Amino acid sequence: MFNFKLILNVLGILLIALSALMLIPTLVDLIYLSQTWVSFLISSLICLGFGISIFLSTRGDGEESKLTTKDAFLLTTASWTVIALFGAIPFYISNLEFSLTDSIFESMSGVTTTGSTIITDLEAMTRGLLIWRSLLQWLGGIGIIVMAISILPVLQVGGMQVFRTESSDTSDKILPRTAQVASAVLTIYISLTSLCAFGYWLFGMGIFDAVNHSMTTIATGGFSTKSGSIGAFNSAGIDYVSSIFMILASLPILIYLQVYKGKISNFFKDQQIITFLIIILLSCSLVIFYLWFYDIKDISDAIRHGLFNVISIITGTGYSTDNYNLWGAFPIYLLFFGMFVGGCAGSTTCGIKVFRFQILFETARNQIKKILHPHGVFISHYNNKKLSDDVVTSVMSFFFIFILSFIVITLLLSTTQLDFITSLSAAATSLANVGPGLGSTIGPEGNFFGIPFGAKWVLIFAMLIGRLELFTVLVLVMPQFWKK
Repeated sequence: MFNFKLILNVLGILLIALSALMLIPTLVDLIYLSQTWVSFLISSLICLGFGISIFLSTRGDGEESKLTTKDAFLLTTASWTVIALFGAIPFYISNLEFSLTDSIFESMSGVTTTGSTIITDLEAMTRGLLIWRSLLQWLGGIGIIVMAISILPVLQVGGMQVFRTESSDTSDKILPRTAQVASAVLTIYISLTSLCAFGYWLFGMGIFDAVNHSMTTIATGGFSTKSGSIGAFNSAGIDYVSSIFMILASLPILIYLQVYKGKISNFFKDQQIITFLIIILLSCSLVIFYLWFYDIKDISDAIRHGLFNVISIITGTGYSTDNYNLWGAFPIYLLFFGMFVGGCAGSTTCGIKVFRFQILFETARNQIKKILHPHGVFISHYNNKKLSDDVVTSVMSFFFIFILSFIVITLLLSTTQLDFITSLSAAATSLANVGPGLGSTIGPEGNFFGIPFGAKWVLIFAMLIGRLELFTVLVLVMPQFWKK
């Protein structure tokens, strides 16, 4: 029924790759004479031992080597869970006394590109731990893009089948071009990261900070090397560079490949991109005008901070340059709703994503037309293509499950004695993988260290299901999934 052997084999390969990745912070700590290099070396050996053992014990012997749809659901969830658990080992065995819960929380926040943190003083962290947090987010960002483009469309998760790379493939197998897609994505991903790092360095960031922030910017993760986030650098140039690359990271990554091949017009024809940019422009304009009109900021600071923080929240990055809790009611409410938007499908962003709003709007509009003209025939289109009933149904189902999950998570958090604003925004920021919430506890100047033990585990699960489009994880709890 399930190809457990192949699933475990892939997980073994992932652990071996994770082991190799841990050597980077090991070398960084050795260079800067930090004692935590031992923690990373031990963690690397643990991952390597488990990875090799699993890989060797599950090597193929000529049998079927294709993943079915059910296998893909299980593998996708297992991959993120395993990487998060093993990625937590360096935090747990370091001399910084992270609890097991805090270690897994920080690792899951990194891998899911959420950006919520339990660390109160980032400046006191070793450089190895700082770059490890950035690497986890960078790895999670590239991972979700490959999943979104190659696997999720086949799983028909929340309307992602709109973006199938092989429309002619109707089989129950994973798309055959995954390797080619992954290679192209990796090239673009590294290029964007390098350009972003150069931009940060050009405007005054040190090389170490520039590399770290470029990885978390392109991953739209939001982990920083400073407790004050990007605002700690107090540079308008850095703020604008970050704003530009947060937007670029929120666009479908394969659009860059199309532009490279000369299909520049595709960029301007994509309804999703146009709508996303309009949302950004409108939201930023409203907040900037509000900050200036009510004398909260002068015009230059209003533009700088309004633009940056709105983009950061809507894209799900979660950087901050100012305490937006002090801006007044309207910006706070707008930023709260902005948490749910996300960017474009096929990007590193999280949240509901723009295309789902577009499909829902198109469906609602046709329904209103049908009320006015009962005998009329109205066909929903997206990017000049007819929308199938399956796509519309999956999108509407996604909205229902997302709202239901949000309500349940909020209620669960409230049972841990968190106040209303903290519970509400924590549920939103974890499910939409944004990072900071609202209020004094988990807002832009706070962190998640002080929230109760039980609340952290609720948020760990929320970050996972939010990152993997809800259905991918929730389908595993259905008894029918495990039946033949």
